[in-house]
Parts: sequence; structure tokens; C-alpha cells
Amino acid sequence: METANSIQAAKTSFEARFSEGSYYNRQTQDQAHLDAILAFLPLRRGMRVLDLGTGSGYLAFALAARHPALAVTGLDIAEKTLEQNRIRAAAEHLHNLDFVAGNGMTLPFADAAFDLVITRYSLHHFPDIRGSIAQVRRVLKQGGAFFLSDPAPNPGDENGFADAYMRLKPDGHIRLYTAAEWQALCGEQGLVLHDLFESSIRFPRKTEQMPGLDALLKQHNAQVIAGYGLEIGETEVWITERVSNLLFRAEDDER
Repeated sequence: METANSIQAAKTSFEARFSEGSYYNRQTQDQAHLDAILAFLPLRRGMRVLDLGTGSGYLAFALAARHPALAVTGLDIAEKTLEQNRIRAAAEHLHNLDFVAGNGMTLPFADAAFDLVITRYSLHHFPDIRGSIAQVRRVLKQGGAFFLSDPAPNPGDENGFADAYMRLKPDGHIRLYTAAEWQALCGEQGLVLHDLFESSIRFPRKTEQMPGLDALLKQHNAQVIAGYGLEIGETEVWITERVSNLLFRAEDDER
């Protein structure tokens, strides 16, 4: 029941966030980060690529447009947004791009369907992370790659300030993971770390959407909070989070 509630909260929140358009883009879009990811991915002609938690298709559209020899599929829970993505893909004549609805817990694809699975700023919403990574491994071909980009807690944040901050807005946030935790979780499925880089994200939230912020700040160490560069304005709250960008390889056949 808790998992179902979390999934529904995420779906409801993200349908609303995506409809905000330019404000959502301010929160998540970063050209330098996008370029770094596209240069980092092990792309080759003819690959089938799954963008897990595609949202408004920020990664998927860029991949499909820059690499027409790829077959790109974006999967997300926000069905209304996927329909808008399909309309945009048709308008831009991106015939190598399609979108499929799914919650990320059971992927609606055959075993070994993809050469590459990618995901950006999505996995911290997944309620059964081990199950989802097992699904990623299932749909990956032997020797395929899994790239994840997700915010991470700062060192010293043992009491979970960043997670508590993220949960102030009920959008289905579960938790942030360190790079070491990702390596362990993926390693359980035979996904071996191949390469990595670190980046950061500084994003706003509307103050009106952050009830309980004052109480939260009183509950956590001021030095830990300062490490996230928290800035509270009249209409917006800004926070900076580290981002782990990790590339794994499916080097054995354990699933």
C-alpha cells in the first residue's frame, strides 16, 4: 500500500510539474550537464536506448535528434506528459523516438531488449530500488551499459537533511544514495562500475510549496544545512546538491 501511495504521489506531482513548463525547466534543465552526459555515453549506431523516468524527454529528445541511427524509447509514469512528448516528436520528425507508460517497477519490455539504459534525476523517486535495478539488468543485453545521474547527499549528512528537505513537497521522493551505495546496489545485479563523473544541481522550489521548512531547519545541524547552500527568498527556496553520474556495464549474466 505504501509503495502504491508513493507511486501515485509521484504521478500526480509530476503531471503537475511538467505542466508548469518553464518553471520545471528551470529546476531540471542544464545544457552543460546535458552535453557532458551525451559526450560520456558509450553510443554507437543501431543501439536501442531506454530513457527510464524520461519525464518531458530532456535526454531522450537530445539523443534522438543528435543521433538519428539510435532507437530511443522514453518511459515514464506521467501519461499526459508522454502524450505531449509524442506530439512533439512527430512535429520534429523524430521517427527514432517513442514513449511508453510505466512505473519503473516492472518494465514492459522483453529480456535483453536494450543496449543502453539511461536515467537522470529519477531514481530517488523509485520505492523499490533493488527491484527496479533488477529490471534494468533484465532488459539489458549482455555487455550493455547502464548510466544513472542522480542527486547525492553531502558527506556528513547522516541525519538525512537533504532527504527530509526533498520530502517537504509530496512528490514521491524516497531517498538519495551515495555513489558507493549505487555501486553496491548495481553490483548485486552484476552491473560493474565502468566510469563516473560528478556534477551538481542548484534548483528552486516555490516557497508556498515548502510547508514545514522552518521546523525542519531547527531539527538539523546548521553546518550540514550550510553545505547545501540553502537560500530562502520571499517566493523561492534554492538548494545545491551533488550529482553522481555513473556508468555501469552488464559483465555477467546474473539477473
